[in-house]
Amino acid sequence: MNTQLIETLAQIINALTLEEKALLQEKTSLKNSLEAYQKMVEVREKIFTRREGKPFAPPLNEYIAQTRDERTAQQDEFIRSCLGKKKVNE
Repeated sequence: MNTQLIETLAQIINALTLEEKALLQEKTSLKNSLEAYQKMVEVREKIFTRREGKPFAPPLNEYIAQTRDERTAQQDEFIRSCLGKKKVNE
């Protein structure tokens, strides 16, 4: 066991303010990680139940590309309408 390391860490921790100790506790707490994981599992199960076990259609990467293209087209149209410019293809 590295006793010197433990003693140094104890000194550093004891030198922290209450606020810093609280933050250290939060960052090193396994409880928070487990709670976040459990919440993620619960949300996944709700989605799975709502979708009745069916996969997402279209596949998620295709859906993201499709919605990104739609959003880009909407933004382009908005900019053209604001600036009074015609489409490049026209």
